[in-house]
Amino acid sequence: MKKLTDQILKDVITPRPENSFKGTFGKVTLIGGNRNFGGAIIMASTAAVCAGAGLVTTATDESNSGALHAQLPEAMFADFTDDRLVASLTEAATSVVVGPGLGNDDISLRILKNVFANTNEKQNVIIDGSAITLMAMEKLEQPQGNIIYTPHEMEWQRLSGIKIGDQTEDKNKAAQEKLGATVVLKKHHTEIYTNDQVYQLPIGTPAQAVGGMGDTLAGMVGGFTAEFNDKPEKAVLAAVYAHSAIAEKIAKSQYIVLPHQISRALPTFMKKMEKLEDDHHIGFLG
Repeated sequence: MKKLTDQILKDVITPRPENSFKGTFGKVTLIGGNRNFGGAIIMASTAAVCAGAGLVTTATDESNSGALHAQLPEAMFADFTDDRLVASLTEAATSVVVGPGLGNDDISLRILKNVFANTNEKQNVIIDGSAITLMAMEKLEQPQGNIIYTPHEMEWQRLSGIKIGDQTEDKNKAAQEKLGATVVLKKHHTEIYTNDQVYQLPIGTPAQAVGGMGDTLAGMVGGFTAEFNDKPEKAVLAAVYAHSAIAEKIAKSQYIVLPHQISRALPTFMKKMEKLEDDHHIGFLG
């Protein structure tokens, strides 16, 4: 298992081209947040915006539109029960994030099937939270795209069939190879399984054990893979590393880290990484 280092940040977070517009940095469509779990999709959307995605659209329950606009005016709203609209937004995205706060009822299943039917092989498709659970429960086929799963250990048990106590590197890698997808297995030291390698995140803090932390990570992965779409695998690794690197910094002065604080710190963090392109040490992480 290869240890991730801060080098991944320097490899991915490079200066923006002078001749840029919002389309240069990709479109992210996020789908989730039922009536009871609107916060999850708002946190994921905040992370995608703050990571630098060019255009972010959030398809969620209509009851969440006011909160979304108040918290995140940079994101556009769509009603996730409007099948035709969600299909078109899914088709148009560079990266699709589905699952945060989606729920697992019949409406959630209909929405998920609609999203899965409208992805294509050129897209990054991040499948998180209840979307993973629904896939396992309903035995849904994996959609088209560069698939990236972001499960915690119980969700991975549901998807892979490997009990938490048996989730060894070899068994996880075999399950990942069967899926042909990237797996970001969230745990004390998160493990990332790609087609070519297994990585371990050596950083992180117990201050991250807060609801919404995984939603924020899913949104960051969506934002990074859209913005740095020429290197999607490295973008996933950089998002995972940045998520915990920022949390460690905040945890030096706080007992817990709130997920939205990571997102709000992202633009400044990424600017520091850009400036340290030619440096061999990232002082921000010290």
